[in-house]
Amino acid sequence: MVIGADPREAPAVLGLARPTPFDAVLIGGAWTAQVIALRTVGTGARVAVETGRRQLWTGLAQAANSGQQCVTLHDVGRVPPQGPTVHSPVLVVRDCGVRPPRGRVVAAPWQPVLTLLPYLGPEAPRLMDSADLVGVQRVSPEEARRLGRLLGLPQEDVDALPALPDGFTLWCAGASRMYVDTRATEPETGLLGAARRMD
Repeated sequence: MVIGADPREAPAVLGLARPTPFDAVLIGGAWTAQVIALRTVGTGARVAVETGRRQLWTGLAQAANSGQQCVTLHDVGRVPPQGPTVHSPVLVVRDCGVRPPRGRVVAAPWQPVLTLLPYLGPEAPRLMDSADLVGVQRVSPEEARRLGRLLGLPQEDVDALPALPDGFTLWCAGASRMYVDTRATEPETGLLGAARRMD
């Protein structure tokens, strides 16, 4: 699915549903995670959201579920087995705060997990270490320096992170990095509002 535009204005594509387990971490705002969730539903996949902020996700779930149960909301630690298959992949979004407990439902074939962290907390290094993909939105200069060490970022990225506009994410997978501008469609803006880093 297309998650935005790269610096050359080309579509930036993210493939989450894979035949192997796939873990992603996003240090940023719920808005970007919600756009990813909506676009995942648009591909025909299901989304299970584990959250302590149910009110933040209720509108999205109601809008996505017109006709069938595409998005389910679960309290923290209460996600039941999802039964993913190649024909019915499931994205698990973990919106469990800065100290997410270890998940009962983990990444598996056709079941990627996206963990949303509001900022660089004590659990972030462990989660990032095991992640296949890490997204970073605007952070403080101190967090940018720590992320630079953890992700092996060049100084230009460390300097850029504290000034990233809303909706921009630096996605890192191994040694490759890409800045992506996530631009909401009109229906997405109507449902989620304008891009924002803070919730």
